[in-house]
Amino acid sequence: MPKRISHLGIAVKDLAASEALFKKLLGDEHVHHEVVEDQGVSIASFKIGESIIELTASTREDSSIAKFIAKRGEGIHHLALEVDDVASELTRLKAEGIQLIDETAKPGAHEMLIAFLHPKSTNGVLLELCQKK
Repeated sequence: MPKRISHLGIAVKDLAASEALFKKLLGDEHVHHEVVEDQGVSIASFKIGESIIELTASTREDSSIAKFIAKRGEGIHHLALEVDDVASELTRLKAEGIQLIDETAKPGAHEMLIAFLHPKSTNGVLLELCQKK
């Protein structure tokens, strides 16, 4: 079961411009930068209390973020929920009839294991499960 909201992922076209905007909105004390090659993304994250706002830009045309922006434009991409064990949550949710995008966890940003649930099963919201490694 989810423990907390880990982060809110926002798809952006221009990471530097979006980071500058969010620095104005949120301050720049806690900005984290990371590239996740497997997913074809570059991120800038802002820690707010126990949660993170994660600006995510594509590093290649075939990434899910590039496809999302091409179809829907910039904006909220996903909501990430932290769990103790992604594998057991995937098993539990699949048994509950939830459609999975990822059958197994994969490496993500912030040294997390991640897996996505299909928005067709979650009222149109792309949900990410994440677990600290």
